[in-house]
Amino acid sequence: MKLKICGMLISENIIKASKLNPDYMGFIFWKKSPRYFNKKIPLINKKIYLTGIFVNESLNEIKKQIKNHKLSVIQLHGTESPLFCEKIKNLGVKCIKAFSINKNFNFNKLKIYENVCDYFLFDTKGKLPGGNNIKFDWKLLKSYTLSKPFILSGGIGIEDISEIKKIIKTGLPIHAIDVNSKFEISPGNKNIELLKEFKLKLF
Repeated sequence: MKLKICGMLISENIIKASKLNPDYMGFIFWKKSPRYFNKKIPLINKKIYLTGIFVNESLNEIKKQIKNHKLSVIQLHGTESPLFCEKIKNLGVKCIKAFSINKNFNFNKLKIYENVCDYFLFDTKGKLPGGNNIKFDWKLLKSYTLSKPFILSGGIGIEDISEIKKIIKTGLPIHAIDVNSKFEISPGNKNIELLKEFKLKLF
């Protein structure tokens, strides 16, 4: 299982977080986000997948950001179609398609995305794209029957370690754990010591 730290913003903080060797670091290119990234990503360990998060963005803009920041993964957080996901994959990057989960979510609708993205990401249905600092009911994942690996996201904090360990034992194809707001001092400014403790206890 892998670790994804999302919503990076401050250069010095990015460098410090990178020294924890997460597998992915996420940068949000959605202007309405308090973690909107419009800077230059500092030089960090090349083994870390630089991930760009977009919401219903144009293909040309995504292409531009891939080139500008050497992104190797694109995470789509809007209502992007399977065809759009396929176009992203054809750019030579990995594609993550995010879905917001609530009790009415139908996992069967993901089948049309299964062959056009590398991973799904599940977070919590809320007012805004993203987890909204809230966990969804992980029992809903019992209805997930596809083989496509997914990233678990949405309001995950250090207090969730025991529950994460339980869900891992269910055999669900969890590819990574995605953390963001519960590990922040302020939007985009990650608490490095808390992240270090989380990684040590879970991984």
